[in-house]
Amino acid sequence: MEIRPVALYRGSLGSKFGIPRQSGLAPSLQGRIVFEPDYRNREALRGLEGFDRIWLIWGFSANRPAKGEWQPTVRPPRLGGNVAMGVWATRSPFRPNPLGLSCVELEGIDGMDLLVRGADLMDGTPVYDIKPYVPYADSFPGARSGFASSAPESVLEVRIPESLDIAPAERRALEEILSLDPRPAYQRVPGRVYGMPFGGKDVHFRVEDHILTVIDYA
Repeated sequence: MEIRPVALYRGSLGSKFGIPRQSGLAPSLQGRIVFEPDYRNREALRGLEGFDRIWLIWGFSANRPAKGEWQPTVRPPRLGGNVAMGVWATRSPFRPNPLGLSCVELEGIDGMDLLVRGADLMDGTPVYDIKPYVPYADSFPGARSGFASSAPESVLEVRIPESLDIAPAERRALEEILSLDPRPAYQRVPGRVYGMPFGGKDVHFRVEDHILTVIDYA
């Protein structure tokens, strides 16, 4: 089977660093689904306005293992990056077919673009399919969830100086992302300055005593 992108995701996060590890963890994070020319057909959106959420099937475009190479186990960040689990028991981007699945809030439809919130995608991510979220078929609150039985909680207090020129909506999204500690589990050095692209600019921050302080945004 050969598949090709029907759309691209456009959002504030320009690299893998800082992307929430699951959809919905940064609910204020806004994005846009921009359809490719061959799929910019208004009829294809008929009825979609009646749904609050949609599923996105997308590609891990920044992770491209050599053809034919895959590992049966991975080390999930959720377990500190130190415990190996079977790839089928994780949502790791390193898998035989690098496909991702995310449930996002459909905030609205702007012309032929879909306005979404809470995506865990990098800017430019290819989207291969879009399906409506249907609660009676897609939600099973009592199901067991293995080692991921609860949602990750905010672990850091985030301090962003008021003097930094960040729009209120972007400030809320940035706080949500940073509060989850975007640093790799194996690279959390107190006092070290980390940087990541956000909203077309670079954010630099450091972490000390569970307090993350944004140093600049330029």
